[in-house]
Amino acid sequence: MEVAKIAFMFVFWFGFITPNLMADMKKYDKVWQERSEEARKNMMEAYDPDPIAVTAEVNEQVNHQIDGNAKTNSTINHTKGTNNFETGAEANNTRRSLKQKKQKYNGPCQANNPIDKCWRCRKNWVKDRQRLASCALGFGRRTTGGKGGKIYVVTDNSDHDCVEPKPGTLRHAVIQKEPLWIIFACDMNIKLSQELIMAHNKTIDGRGFNVHISHGAGITIQFVSNIIIHGLRIHHICSTCGGMIRDSVDHVGLRTASDGDGISIFGSTNVWIDHVSMSNCQDGLIDAIQGSTAITISNCHFSNHNDAILLGASDSFSGDQFMQITVAFNHFGQGLVQRMPRCRWGFFHVVNNDYTHWLLYAIGGSMHPTIVSQGNQFVAPDDKYIKEVTKRDYAPMSEWKKWNWRSEGDLMVNGAFFVESGEPALHLRPSKKFMIKAKHGRFATQMTRFAGALDCKYGKKC
Repeated sequence: MEVAKIAFMFVFWFGFITPNLMADMKKYDKVWQERSEEARKNMMEAYDPDPIAVTAEVNEQVNHQIDGNAKTNSTINHTKGTNNFETGAEANNTRRSLKQKKQKYNGPCQANNPIDKCWRCRKNWVKDRQRLASCALGFGRRTTGGKGGKIYVVTDNSDHDCVEPKPGTLRHAVIQKEPLWIIFACDMNIKLSQELIMAHNKTIDGRGFNVHISHGAGITIQFVSNIIIHGLRIHHICSTCGGMIRDSVDHVGLRTASDGDGISIFGSTNVWIDHVSMSNCQDGLIDAIQGSTAITISNCHFSNHNDAILLGASDSFSGDQFMQITVAFNHFGQGLVQRMPRCRWGFFHVVNNDYTHWLLYAIGGSMHPTIVSQGNQFVAPDDKYIKEVTKRDYAPMSEWKKWNWRSEGDLMVNGAFFVESGEPALHLRPSKKFMIKAKHGRFATQMTRFAGALDCKYGKKC
């Protein structure tokens, strides 16, 4: 029955949705149209017919990590007489004041969630950078980026020629055909003159240096698969006018003006964004649209922005029903207004994030998305009129009350509240394969303590 359902959905996609999308693709040349067709096939391969099992897998990994930390801190308590494991509002008060100034951490290396535990706190991380590719969880768990490929070292921060990129620049690196693990030779700020269009099977790894993408265009992940973005600081991104841009070694195409998104994911699959700091972009911090799926956004720090994360482009584009995205271990901080995230159509697992600020709402959506919120901390503003975490758009209560929006184990602080809807049966019961239930939101602050780009130094644990 499940196979027949998927087959029907596939036929529906190509029979009804593809013509609608292609109607908007007349501006694309033949190469981009071929990429679009390939991207749709990749989407159907990446789509998981049992998303609840994927959320249960994340829960199992989270609980294993928390239990391990509890045992470690129990030993510390006995030996030093102190408790080093902050939880809930207590940690929020001590660590995340309204000023949001990130305190420099000088203690021993800590890996406070299962993704970080997979690779952090190892002295040889420089020689074993590609270990990171085995660490993704959630819907983007199959993403390996440039694993197995050569190391490409960016030595030049310039971006003067978008048609014939200079070797040694980031633009030259991301358009190559083969898998590449892209790193940087030194601290640098890269001001992109046009959007940076990535090819398949790439990792951009900023660890070891302070790497900024700022005061220019952003990163575009369009009709490709298998992309990792890690350890960058992306801010003050602005719209650019478009023009001729090389998007592969054997193709140059005409692009219209970019929107000013920090990271734009368009019709792409198997994408993992991890330990990225983002703020002050002209449009969104992260947009994932047009049938993008199999995505994990984790360990990021977001601040000072209006429309933070948009997942699903349009109420009229039903192709986003295949969208499946995990948002985990992120800190949504000072100066954020809304869309953390804002969802349409698909299935979204929002787990163990720390929400310390919003000015309108935190999680919103339209077109009956399924949203499962687990183990998050929501600290409401003092304004009594904006304490609700959730916001439904363009639907009366008689309709949205059928949407599956569930909250499990979330910590509500300062009067925050989550309006649930849909079938109570959606409450996640761990499958036979994954028997551990999700932990409570009081652990969210600790698990997101090192969200954002890390200050990794060569020769030291990261």
